[in-house]
Amino acid sequence: MSEKELNEEEILEASQDEIAANSEDSNGEEIAKLEEKIAQLEDRYLRANAEFENFRKRLEKEKMQAISYAHEQFAKDLLPVIDTLEIALTSSKDSENSEKILEGISLTIDQFLKCFQKHGIEAISTDGEFDPNVHDAVMQVESEDHKNGEIVQVLQKGYTIKDRILRPSMVSIAK
Repeated sequence: MSEKELNEEEILEASQDEIAANSEDSNGEEIAKLEEKIAQLEDRYLRANAEFENFRKRLEKEKMQAISYAHEQFAKDLLPVIDTLEIALTSSKDSENSEKILEGISLTIDQFLKCFQKHGIEAISTDGEFDPNVHDAVMQVESEDHKNGEIVQVLQKGYTIKDRILRPSMVSIAK
């Protein structure tokens, strides 16, 4: 072989080696880019799935709360009825024909309270200290029999449904 043919052959081999190396480099870069894209898509998928699960759990919790407190408005509507019956009970004690009236009103109140209890509605305790979370102080009165901040008189009973307040107790407190 001539020297020229040898150079051409070396050049050809070198060119083929360079093309193969470039091809491997560009394939390596392409593979790296594709792997990065896959990683990004996997991350997006995991985030979207986690977001969906959080949404599903939040919806389930809201649904359970809606079911638990479905009777809230019903109970609020019945509170004035109980108030009126309690006032009638108190004022009928002075009446002459009060025995039958008292008994009827008392039985009606008992029925209401049993119904409330069945639905998780309970009266707020007004014994002892004033609690601004469940009591509404509408006035302060002087009292020698009570300590400062203690409930003197209940003007209107308060009620809770499970852990929510339907209506705070209206009370007067000692100053």
